[in-house]
Amino acid sequence: MQKPYLESMPDANGFFGKFGGAFIPPQLEEAFREINQAYDKLSKSFEFLHELKKIRKHYQGRPTPITYCKNLSDFVSGGQIYLKREDLNHTGAHKLNHCMAEALLAKYLGKKKLIAETGAGQHGVALATAAAYFGLECEIHMGEVDIAKEHPNVVRMKILGAKVVPATHGLKTLKEAVDSAFDAYLKDPATQLFAIGSVVGPHPFPKMVRDFQSVVGFEAKEQFHEMTGKLPDMVTACVGGGSNAMGIFSAFIEDPVKLYAIEPAGKGSNLGEHSASLTYGSEGIMHGFNSIMLKDKDGNPGPVHSIGSGIDYPSVGPEHAYLSSIGRTNIGLCNDDEAVDAFYTLSQHEGIIPALESAHAVAFAMKYAKENPKEAILVNLSGRGDKDIDYIVEHYPIPVKHT
Repeated sequence: MQKPYLESMPDANGFFGKFGGAFIPPQLEEAFREINQAYDKLSKSFEFLHELKKIRKHYQGRPTPITYCKNLSDFVSGGQIYLKREDLNHTGAHKLNHCMAEALLAKYLGKKKLIAETGAGQHGVALATAAAYFGLECEIHMGEVDIAKEHPNVVRMKILGAKVVPATHGLKTLKEAVDSAFDAYLKDPATQLFAIGSVVGPHPFPKMVRDFQSVVGFEAKEQFHEMTGKLPDMVTACVGGGSNAMGIFSAFIEDPVKLYAIEPAGKGSNLGEHSASLTYGSEGIMHGFNSIMLKDKDGNPGPVHSIGSGIDYPSVGPEHAYLSSIGRTNIGLCNDDEAVDAFYTLSQHEGIIPALESAHAVAFAMKYAKENPKEAILVNLSGRGDKDIDYIVEHYPIPVKHT
């Protein structure tokens, strides 16, 4: 009998087809082996799962609801749009789903400190929250550009007790933050856990983060069926590294539901103008895993851009690369201007201010709904837009509401 998809992928070495694996320095091999063994044990432990369930219910506020967007659906005169409200998860995004679990894992391993990268700051805030909850030290590496752009989240991290370390090399955004965090982790893997913030990195993190985020998909599947008596026709989410997308896709992979991963098209199709790895990239290894990545003329990770700081990454989670390669997921694009339009449209028609990253999926859902008026569309609204409002109103004046 064939195992269900989530039990069979990845394989024992962390590969989804040819994507994934663990390409790491020898001095980290034992640390990652320890993490993998601990996760294998804890993922079957009643005590660990019970503790995580208790945290999700009584601390995070799960389950988050699904909201039917009647006003937005009427505005686009098309299909029916629903949102899975991860913006209502404690700290305002999906990131806490895996951060609390990674911190719990760190406690089990006897670690004293959590270290991580962040782009938009949502992962950083979530990890700082988890560190405070479990009494751990926390160090967050963030690109200098993103520190200026996402100032509210930087303040939140510091209030929560985290040390924020600026990444000042290269483009000073998410890729450089990962570089900086890896370098810091290399110095002391014995007492620190590198709590990777997406379904990227060396095995077991793509699997582990997917599993922790799958709560989003399984909640949504049950809730949507309860609301409508059926499954959605299409499920969509934005993709940078891809944790929120794998979280909601995971429950629907074996169902007759279309899955759309929405990449940031930025401001053009030239290298450095977008962050659309699956659309424009090719196979390559970075940050310890093999996937599809954007490359410069020398084959190194290429420059990227997106208005959404959390999705401006020159690669993508290996499971996304695999699912795209076998035709299970479809890839959509959303540029900066479309994301801003969706940001304001959802805010003004539904009273929900989305994160700029999430707005990419909302924008695609609006276009898709117009072209598919008979379909029900479920969007993972992965985060709220409090962090983005200062940047948005400074660069994109608030429009008059259109009816």
